[in-house]
Amino acid sequence: MNRQDLIRKFDKQARWYDKRRKKQAQGEWRRKLIRAAKGKVLEVAVGAGANFPFYGQEVEITAVDFSPEMLRKAKEAAAEYRLKANFILADVESLTFPPESFDTVVSTLSLCGYEDPVRVLSLFNRWCKRDGRILLMEHGISFVFPLAWLQKALDPLAYRWVGCHQNRDIMDIIRASGILVERAEHYWAGTVHLVWAKPNTNQE
Repeated sequence: MNRQDLIRKFDKQARWYDKRRKKQAQGEWRRKLIRAAKGKVLEVAVGAGANFPFYGQEVEITAVDFSPEMLRKAKEAAAEYRLKANFILADVESLTFPPESFDTVVSTLSLCGYEDPVRVLSLFNRWCKRDGRILLMEHGISFVFPLAWLQKALDPLAYRWVGCHQNRDIMDIIRASGILVERAEHYWAGTVHLVWAKPNTNQE
């Protein structure tokens, strides 16, 4: 699927994402993760702002998404929660920031969509301050064989319909990227992962 088709697909889903934000879908997980965000925050693939209810008022958010409709909904959410936020319409894989630009980098349910998720995590490593945090909530392949088999079988259809892969081994991707996991929690038979990580200062 080319990038423009993928953007149009997420544009069409923006209203549904916004409804889920208002219902605080995955709210327990998001609250647990996002409360660790401090200072200058980069949130990639911000969607409709599903994490915005859980940020403290003191943070300064740089929110990135490649979907204009998602970003429009996220701007409305930021105003609703009175958050300090700047918005960038871009694909995170094409962005550049100076090294150590952010105290916190946040990604929730985005590694399923990138062409090269290991490279994206390496960008987080570069952009996050050495004493900062990388906060991830991601979904992927289950550790339960029958469910994993089903996820693999349905992956082409899922990507075609909603634009994300179901068969990625998230913890392997994180390990391959070199960022340092401080804590991880796994839910729903290993299909959902909450990860608190820090940059690897030994990487360039």
